[in-house]
Parts: sequence; C-alpha cells; structure tokens
Amino acid sequence: MQLHWRPYTFRLPSALVSAQGRWLDRRGLLLRLEAPDGRLAWGEVPDLPAAWRTPEPERPPLAEALAQLPEELERSWLEAQLPALPGALACGLGMALADLDGLAWLEAPASAELLPAGKAVLPALETLRKQAGDQPRCVKWKVAVNADSEERALLERLLEQLPPDWGLRLDANGGWDRAVAEGWADRLACEPRLQWLEQPLEPTDLEGLQALAQRLPVALDESLRQCPECVDASWPGWRVHRPLAEADPRPLLEQLQRGVPRLMVSTAFETGIGRRFVHHLAGLQALGPTPVAPGFAPAWQPEGPLFSGDPQAVWEAAAP
Repeated sequence: MQLHWRPYTFRLPSALVSAQGRWLDRRGLLLRLEAPDGRLAWGEVPDLPAAWRTPEPERPPLAEALAQLPEELERSWLEAQLPALPGALACGLGMALADLDGLAWLEAPASAELLPAGKAVLPALETLRKQAGDQPRCVKWKVAVNADSEERALLERLLEQLPPDWGLRLDANGGWDRAVAEGWADRLACEPRLQWLEQPLEPTDLEGLQALAQRLPVALDESLRQCPECVDASWPGWRVHRPLAEADPRPLLEQLQRGVPRLMVSTAFETGIGRRFVHHLAGLQALGPTPVAPGFAPAWQPEGPLFSGDPQAVWEAAAP
C-alpha cells in the first residue's frame, strides 16, 4: 500500500463558545491510502484543541511520525504500529483501513441543533421554532460559559419557549462544580424534555458524576478521552463519542455494529472525508437499540467542496 497526505485549513461559520473557550479555526491532514489492486481509501487526521484531545503517553510529533512511515506499507506492519502513533494519525489511518475493508455507507439521521451560549440562545431558539414548524426537534445548549445566575435565568426563559415535544440537552463541558451541578439537577430532575446533562463535572470526578446520574440522565464526553481508565461498564448513562478525537475509530465502529446501547456520535467539525465516516457511525447508532439524534451542530458546519460527500473532491479541494 502507498500512503499520501495533504494539509487542509478552514474556518467555522461562526465561533463556537463553550466552557473550554472560543474556537473558530480548524486544520489537519487528509490521507489517501492506495491498495495494490488500485482501490483508494480515505482518512482524516485532525488537529484539535488540547481540551478535545485524548492525553497520551510520549509519542513522536505528527510530522516526525509521518516522516518515519515507509513509502510502501504492509498492512500487518501498519496495524502493529498504530498503538504507538500519535492519536490523531491513528485516527486517520484507522478510518482509511476501515474504508479499505469496505463499508456500506449509511446516511446520518437528523442532528440535534446546537444553540449558542449566553443570551443569544433565546433568539436562536425562536428562529429554530419558526423554521421547524410542527416538527419536533432536539436542541443542545452550551452552559457554564457565563455567570451561573445569568444562565439559570436564561434556562427558565428557554424552558418557557421550548415546545413540549422537543428534547433538551445541556452541555457544561466539565465547567461546573458539584454544588452548581446539584442546583441544576434540583431544577431539572422532573423536566420531561431533558435528554441529559452532558459532562456537568470535570472529567475525573466520576464519583460526582455517578451521584448525579442517580438523579437524572448524565452523558459523559470529555471523561471518555481525558480519563478513560475511570469509565467502565458500570457507567449507567450515555457516552458521547467524537470519533475524530479518539485515535483509531474502529473499536467504536465495531461497538456500533454490535448494537452497544447508549452511545452517541458527535462532531469534531470534519471535512467531507471525516464527515462521511462519522455520519456512517451515526447511521449505525440509529439502527441500534437506543437510537438518538447525533450531535453534528449543523449551523456550525461549513459548506463548499472541502465538505463534499465525494472523497476525491475533498482531496482536490485541499490541493495547494
């Protein structure tokens, strides 16, 4: 096999603001794997903010790891090397190897809508209600960005405006302490529209997260990457997976193929190559025992040939 790569950069339509900061620019590498029989397979190597990445033991820098790969690759050799490679590179190579093995590409179901942080949440929700008409939606609101008293007041107004058949997810990105999270749980424990609180506490506080999960639905996100050794099969709630932030994505692919419950697929704002793969995973999740809207933040997804569903068009769009 031969491996080729090409850098890409793009900007989100508007800045994504969360408890982890402000994010606007995205960059990474596209991979093209050429099999001896002429088949092409595609992968994406993301360069993500530190808060989104999985901490890993000492690994060579990405550029050095790429330079050390031989021009001709044997698959068995490459599979043996993956665990020692930088996680982002293992992600792109694992994606390409899964593509090489053949996937019956699935379409993703309709995504949850990501609402902006702060006061902008209310006009954004009103606009979405007008666009949706009578169709139920699921919305996600980023919290732990502004003062808690301000966000609690906004929550009350949001709940007043939220239609009775819509779903609500609140994502604190690990920005609350236990006292603040308990206050929100007191208010929301009997709220039928709440789907879950996403990462309400810092990633390593599994004791606090377990306690909250006894009161209302809780989903883990950053804990899965920043403290994977803390999360085992006893976790009762949802797990929010960002495939492009988790090294080799094939274990997640295999779990979804087996129908493991309470897994949700979320975006790391991919090009068309990465998006095709995460949409396939979301399609598998929708066929499983606990179907749920994925988290693809459609209002933040850029448009253009770099985001095409045709991998060759994406590759050409990234050309210098």
